[in-house]
Amino acid sequence: MHEVKQGDRSFYIGESEDHWSATMTYVPSGEKRITIDHTYVSEALNGQGVGKLLLKALTDWARTENLKITPVCSYAKAQMEKNSEYHDLIYKD
Repeated sequence: MHEVKQGDRSFYIGESEDHWSATMTYVPSGEKRITIDHTYVSEALNGQGVGKLLLKALTDWARTENLKITPVCSYAKAQMEKNSEYHDLIYKD
């Protein structure tokens, strides 16, 4: 199992926030709102469900912080729209 760690504005798998094998980054975008802007999984970790692990960690954190999410990253957007467990977190204008 891969350990997901929280960075300054990311969740990642790897040695450190600067030396990761997979990452999902976000930026603050208003009061109680963040935007997921990028997901990257290295070839070595492809096909292991790592993107889903990163999204789960980020969304669990967002729930505890009472944040809404605008997913502009295509991976995060597709997963959040497809899975009803994330629908409550999606920011709506």
